[in-house]
Amino acid sequence: MTRLLERGGVSLEAGGSVLRVEGQVGFEVATALAEAGRGWLAGQPAGTAVSFDLTGVADVSSAALSVLLEWARAARAAGLTLEAVRLSPALRRLTDLAGLERLLPLAGAAA
Repeated sequence: MTRLLERGGVSLEAGGSVLRVEGQVGFEVATALAEAGRGWLAGQPAGTAVSFDLTGVADVSSAALSVLLEWARAARAAGLTLEAVRLSPALRRLTDLAGLERLLPLAGAAA
């Protein structure tokens, strides 16, 4: 894994075709997180299947969901296929509550 961002207890890593986030994602780090992920996505060859792993996001966070939706838009714009999104249980509940589950290829519920 390559570390793309480490800020305020939040880390973003990329490995293979996966972006992985860990920590408490708040609005103070969301912009930097979104930008770092967009930059990585823009560097992937068109047609690549990518996945997002947010199972390490500690709390329910609308900031994390905002970043996730931004990355999904960036992936589409770059001609990438969003293969799977893995969420922590708290983020999964928030996604379901917000009605976003139909917009994302969510992987099975996290343990």
